[in-house]
Order: sequence, then structure tokens, then C-alpha cells
Amino acid sequence: MTRVLDGNAIGDRIREDLRGCVETLADADVRPGLATVLISEDPASATYVSMKQDACEDLGIESFHHELDTDAPAQRLYDRIDELNDDPSVHGILVQMPVPDHVDDRTVLERVAPEKDVDGFHPENVGRLVAGNARYKPATPHGIQKLLAAADVDTEGKDAVVVGRSDIVGKPMANLLIQKDEGGNATVTVCHSRTKDLSEKTRGADVLIAAAGVPEMIDGSMLSEGVAVVDVGVNRVDADTEKGYELVGDVEFESAREKASVITPVPGGVGPMTITMLLYNTVKAASRRSGVEVDLP
Repeated sequence: MTRVLDGNAIGDRIREDLRGCVETLADADVRPGLATVLISEDPASATYVSMKQDACEDLGIESFHHELDTDAPAQRLYDRIDELNDDPSVHGILVQMPVPDHVDDRTVLERVAPEKDVDGFHPENVGRLVAGNARYKPATPHGIQKLLAAADVDTEGKDAVVVGRSDIVGKPMANLLIQKDEGGNATVTVCHSRTKDLSEKTRGADVLIAAAGVPEMIDGSMLSEGVAVVDVGVNRVDADTEKGYELVGDVEFESAREKASVITPVPGGVGPMTITMLLYNTVKAASRRSGVEVDLP
């Protein structure tokens, strides 16, 4: 019988363990601090930032939020990041993407101090990840590793297929899966928009990570029996609902669950884990900076 992974429940268990880490830090007069920066009028971005703030408050992490007008000069954003880099009460900095067209996103990523880059996107941190010595694992791929571990999916020696090659999910996910480490040791194929015969690749997967951002592009006919499916996609499609739309993943859920041994739903699968692992990285950053050791889950 297919097991549907509850990202909320798994994330809650990790957060409870993190709560103990925050208490350990508090005993040493250290309070983890996460700064979020928003330069966008996108409602989804505002919602994501609000969810991160609420999660921080629940866990005892101090939250600092900064909003800039969308037409503010890019330099104003860079200066704000510099200020946060110099603020000892801030252990992690997250600039909510996307940023306006007049702001260079790569400059933003490089501006954040590597030790405060709890997203794990600074080039230095990307290099450390590839080298097998990650300072911070990017939140979504790390959350996927935790989901698979919770479902007792062992990736060692397995064929893993990652559909999507984004800097946020696809590339770091592939790198984590090939590492000589727990949650790794897989043989990895990365598929993308130029891949020929995608179905042939996906049918060979023991573990499938779908992160292409295309609604329901993968269905049950493209999967092998017993595959572990993790659906990262969150796509809004028109539907006869009160809101006029519904959220679907990159995987057609009903047909895929007929083949899969485990599968994540959309919503309620990967999403909650992403925020959880961002909190994880913030607590880790506070521990590293203060020298107070904590037992991270």
C-alpha cells in the first residue's frame, strides 16, 4: 500500500527537536536571529515571508523583517544586506526571491555573508556543498532528504532521477544524492527541458524527485513499481473551486500513487519541510557563531 508522506507531521517532529536546541542556546544567553528582506509586491512572496516569521516566533527564534519599495535602487538593498551582515544579533539572512528586474539576483546572493547565508546559495556555500563539506544544506533538498529518511527510503546504491535543474532544488538535490554520506550514495540522473525521452529515464528511477515547475507532467505510466516519489512542484491551475484555482504538483498524484511505494502530496509534502530546514540552518548558524554546541536533529 502506498504511503503518503505528511510533511507537516515530519516537520513538526524536527521542530520539536530544534526547540531543545534553541533552549540550549538560550541557557547560554544566545537567541538565534533570522532577518528576512522583501523587495516585492508579489502576494505569494509576502505569504512565504509571513510563514517564516510565524515559524520563527513559534520556535523562539528572533525574527527581523525588512521591506523595501519595489522601485528602490538596488544599492539600497545591498546596503541593507551589509547592515545585517554586521549585526551580531542576526545569525541568518534571507532575501526573498524573486527580486525586481533592476536588481541583480546574483549580486544579492553574493552580498550575503557566507556564514549568514542560511539559504545555502552563496557561491562559497555552493562550492562547499559540491565538495562534500556543506556549511548549510539548501532547505528544500535537505528537507527532501529528511522526508526520505522518515519513510525509511535508503538511497544508497539506488537509481535516483531528478527532474529539473534549478539552482534552488535540482542542482543541489543531485549533489546531495551523490555525496558519500547518509542520504546519498545514489546513482543520479538529472533531467530537464532538453532531455530526450523523459519517460525512459523516469521509469528507471528507484527514487524520483520532480522539481520542474510543470503541472502534472509526470503520471503513473512514467513510473516503475515501488518507486519513491517526491513532488516539489507547486503549480496553480484553474479549477471549479471557490478560489477559482487549485494547487497541483509536477506529478499527477492519483495515477502515481498506484505505482509508488511512498509519495508526497501537494500541498502538505515538501513545503512544510522547506521552512523547517530554514529554521534548522538558522539554529546551526547561531551555534556556529556562538560556539555553543547543540544536538541538531
